[in-house]
Formats: sequence, C-alpha cells, structure tokens
Amino acid sequence: MFMTPLIFHAIDFTASQVGSGLAVSALIGTVVRLLSGALLDRGVRCSWPIRVTTLLAITADLILVQANDYGSYLAGQLLLGSAAGLYWPAIELAVPLSCGSLPSGRGYALVRSADALGIGIGTLIGTVAATLGILRTVYSVEAVCMGTVLVLISLYPLQDGPPYRDLNGARSEPSTGTETFRLPWLLPLLPVLVISVVATGILALQQSALPLDLVRGSLSRPGLSESHSSALIALQLTLLVSLQWPVGRWLSDRSVAFGLSLSLISFSIGCALIAISSLFESGTALVLAALLPMAFAQAAFLPTATEAVIEETPPEHRGLAMALFSQCFAISAIVAPLAGGALLDLQNNGLMLWLLMGGACLAVLPTLRSLKPRYRATVPEGASPALGRDEQFVDAVTGGPGHLRR
Repeated sequence: MFMTPLIFHAIDFTASQVGSGLAVSALIGTVVRLLSGALLDRGVRCSWPIRVTTLLAITADLILVQANDYGSYLAGQLLLGSAAGLYWPAIELAVPLSCGSLPSGRGYALVRSADALGIGIGTLIGTVAATLGILRTVYSVEAVCMGTVLVLISLYPLQDGPPYRDLNGARSEPSTGTETFRLPWLLPLLPVLVISVVATGILALQQSALPLDLVRGSLSRPGLSESHSSALIALQLTLLVSLQWPVGRWLSDRSVAFGLSLSLISFSIGCALIAISSLFESGTALVLAALLPMAFAQAAFLPTATEAVIEETPPEHRGLAMALFSQCFAISAIVAPLAGGALLDLQNNGLMLWLLMGGACLAVLPTLRSLKPRYRATVPEGASPALGRDEQFVDAVTGGPGHLRR
C-alpha cells in the first residue's frame, strides 16, 4: 500500500487516479467487512476468512505486478479491498480469543508490533527495489508472504470457539429487554469510531498523499526522488517498529482514554510539522522531525483503539464491532485519498491538507470524556497509581471532569 502511489506515479497516473483506485478498494472493503463481522458473530471460525484473504491477495498481486492501465490497476485494488475486508475483523477478534489469562491490551500491543515489523520490512524491500528501478517487485514479495500465511494458518489454525461471553472476564451491564432492537451497545462505541476515522485518515494520507507530496515538492520545499521519498517512509516505519512494542506495552497498563489522547496530540504535532515544512527550502528537515511524533502516534493509536473496542462492546457483538472499527480504516481510505489527491492537484502543495488533519485531531479530543471500561472486570496488576495520573491528564486535554476509571 505504501509503495502503490510511487509505482503508479512513475507511469504518469495523476494523484486523483491513484487516490480513486485506493478509494474504490476501500469501498468494496466496507461491504466485505460487515459481512465478515456478521459471519464471525454467527460462529464462523476466524481462520476461514484469513484463508480466503490470502487467495484474493495473491490474485491481486499477479494483476498489479503487470498493470499498466487504469482498468488493471482498479481490478487489482478491488481484490485487495475484498481481501482486507475479510482479514481485519477475523484477525482482530482472534487476538482476545488467543490471549487466555493475558490481558488483551498486551496481546494487541504484541500483534501491532508484528504488524509494524512486517510493514517495515516490506517497505525496506520497496526502498531497495526503488533504488534498483524494480519497484513492482513489492507485489511479488506480497504474493509470497500471502502464500506463507496460507500454509501457516493451515498448519496452525487460529484460536476460535465459543468462549465469546467469557472473554477477558467480561461482564455485561443489566439488560433492558430492548437491546436487540435499539442496539445500545453501539452508542458507547461511537466516540472510539469517530476518533478512529480521524486517526486512520492520517494513516491513509501517509500512504497516499505524503509520498506524492514529497516527490512533487511544496511551496518552497523541493521535491525528492522516488527512492528518497520511499526511504523517508521506510525510516518512519522503522521508527514505528522500534516504538510499537514499548509504547503499546506501556499503554496497555493505562486507560484507553489516556493512550488515545497521547496519540491525537502526537498526530497533530506531526501534521503541523509537515505543513510548516512546505514554507521552507530546507523543509525536508521538518518532515524528518515529524516522523517521530507520527510514529509515536501510530504506535499509541493502533493497539489502544482496538482494546477500546473490546472494553466498550459486549462479547457477543464483538465480531460486528470489530467490523465497524475496521470500517473506520475503510471510510478513511475512501475519503482521505480522494480528498488528499484532489487537494494536492488543486493547490499543488500539502500545506492546507496537513493543517486540516492536525486541527481535526484536536477537535475530536473532547469525545474521550465518555470512554469507560464497560465490559472489562479486571485491572492490570500494579496499574492503579498510573491510572490516577491518566485521569488527570485526560481531564487536562479534554477539559472534562475525571470519571475515566478502569
């Protein structure tokens, strides 16, 4: 995904064409995610969507590795979107099912670390391929990885089964008898979903708009070569790999509101630095400086937001809840590349784009005041003192009263 804009920019695709392909991929993913989540809540084993994902992804890679026109590019993106739609709800739900007595927050921190390591290695391979002039090799690498996943999951299936209602010592609030029709379980989840749309919008722009912004240059900042642009992206992902486990592990013993607050603030700082970089001839240094808060923000957001979904959702609805959470990535992947590509084409710089995203992060901070652990009965050992400080921090950044206790 990170290399796709660079690959098709090299054969004269416009930013709008690249963005529209990514958006169509995300659009088909929205439908498939809901289907996957509903099937998981009805007892489908988590391993089966992953198996289908690998087959769809391999087919997409075979198309994209030789695509030279918009139609072939679009077909490959449609298949990748379907694969992602099947994959994310299943793999996210499999984490708490596999944790046993381990807190699911630590499980998600470990899984996000593995994600970051895989993305970092893939982008490093892409950087080497760009330097050698064979950037499309990344699709061949992905196909090999998907084949490996298919073999592994056939030999070692994911943990599945009926302990949905007992996950993490979860306990439901008293039933009103109208839950099936009014879906009250969805309302506490809405702040997490709103924050996730904004955060994943920035992640989508890092994949689509940022590489193009770097290659094209901005108001005063000169453009970079494709290899240098991919090297900057690889550097950010290297930072993410380094930060993901220590940050995720640290935040797993703290409230999800605290972790999401830190993430949004760091995202806003990173966006501001990228925006300001447009104004200076040596602005590339500011882009480099922005990589650290961006990597920290991503490391804080990914495991914390997923754990927030677990804490805010009753166990019997977690398949659909994970699908809805995954839809935030899909919505962002539809809107952000289209809007970002159009804004880049219109203004020929990313100043306004990054200022808008930084402002959006600050605007959604107050929604954190409503988060509380509705479906988690245990507090991590030794975490109480930190949680008190977390509450004060969240109050300070959201301007709300302290009531966020885990």
